[in-house]
Amino acid sequence: MKYAVIGAGGMGVQYGVLLQEFAGKQVDFIDAWEPNVTAIRKQGGVYVSQDDENRHLVPIKVFYPEEYDGDPDVWIIFLKQHQLEGMLKRCAHLFRPGQVVFSAMNGYGHFEKIAQYFPDDHIYGGTALIGAFVYGPGDVNFTGGAHSKAMSMCAYDGHVSDVEHELHDDFAAATLNPTIADDFMGMCMAKIVFNSVLNTLCTMYQIRFGQFESHPAARWMTEQLVNEAYTAAEHAGLTLLGTRESEVETILHTAGVAHPLHYPSMYQDLTRCRPTEVDYINGYIAKIGREHGYVCTLHEFLTQELHLAEHAYAIHHPELAGEAA
Repeated sequence: MKYAVIGAGGMGVQYGVLLQEFAGKQVDFIDAWEPNVTAIRKQGGVYVSQDDENRHLVPIKVFYPEEYDGDPDVWIIFLKQHQLEGMLKRCAHLFRPGQVVFSAMNGYGHFEKIAQYFPDDHIYGGTALIGAFVYGPGDVNFTGGAHSKAMSMCAYDGHVSDVEHELHDDFAAATLNPTIADDFMGMCMAKIVFNSVLNTLCTMYQIRFGQFESHPAARWMTEQLVNEAYTAAEHAGLTLLGTRESEVETILHTAGVAHPLHYPSMYQDLTRCRPTEVDYINGYIAKIGREHGYVCTLHEFLTQELHLAEHAYAIHHPELAGEAA
């Protein structure tokens, strides 16, 4: 299958480059960030490093939505939640019958938007325990080696198909270590809970995953947030992949062993004075709790606390706030 990635940021570049280099697939990239497109074209590709080492140039082709004329079999979407709606509109003329779409973006809210452009049975979702950091335009660092990467995937409408298995095989060849799940919302919620701990706390305190895990109270804090999120999910009638205990262990293992050097993408947004995705992560957990008669005190508080961190960072870095505006 031929692929096109919408969003040539850290995760989009990682999926696309690994599919290109290890799975031998044809991959195009669509992006709207002008400095990124300009840098990639000037360099003749994107600079890629692994855990801050072995920085090298990987040739890729990048296009603005309005100039792309390819016809991929699979679209891969990696954008920030607040960027998605506008980018889908810019790409709408590119979507054709028979194409399928895969997305493993953080948070929740994107699949309903994608479903406005693709039939439900052509949409595949995923969750990725895979790290990437954007140093700057055309320069990306992957965190965690081939054996540290893990992802889950599932059809949006729950059906099993040959396309899903072909996607799985391509992702496996690309060293992304995929697993096919059988419960779409259970899969998505498990990752949202994961992000609600590591992404939010590491962003708020501007630390790496491993630095969080090394704190004496890391397990206790993780347990509090996981328990509240699982209770909210139970009130909503959702069964998450894994137990509360296994979710805690996954979070701590990822932070301390698999990706200790990783800064979450939310941190990158904070330190560039861009809106974070906390409303789609902790805020989403709090929302499903409220809608089903359960108040998520911790997640409600963290959502507002991170918005305060955004506000404070902009106060202390007015020059960045001006650039982001």
